[in-house]
Amino acid sequence: MTALPQSGTIKLGGDGWQEGERPGESILKLVDDPRGYRSMVMKVAPGPLGIAHAHDEIEQIYVIEGDFFDEEASYGPGDFVLRMPGTLHRAGSKNGCTMMIVYAPLVGAGA
Repeated sequence: MTALPQSGTIKLGGDGWQEGERPGESILKLVDDPRGYRSMVMKVAPGPLGIAHAHDEIEQIYVIEGDFFDEEASYGPGDFVLRMPGTLHRAGSKNGCTMMIVYAPLVGAGA
């Protein structure tokens, strides 16, 4: 896991999977920048909706394999989900899922 580089390109390895907060959850943290940019690959086991929560950043999810759902819809491979800051949601998976998650601060709001 690393912060954003000042310039140029960096290559991050695909190792370093860690256990997540919930049983059956694994997370590969890629970017964790103090300015609010975060990215990770997450694997989740089948399970019910988690607790309701919201994020301070824009949340972007790309489903790689499997499925997950929230109160609004079900999502599968190739689906892209965009949630704006403060959007209250809960999510779960019927069969397990691998997804790429990117968090980014909302820049220039109200400008």
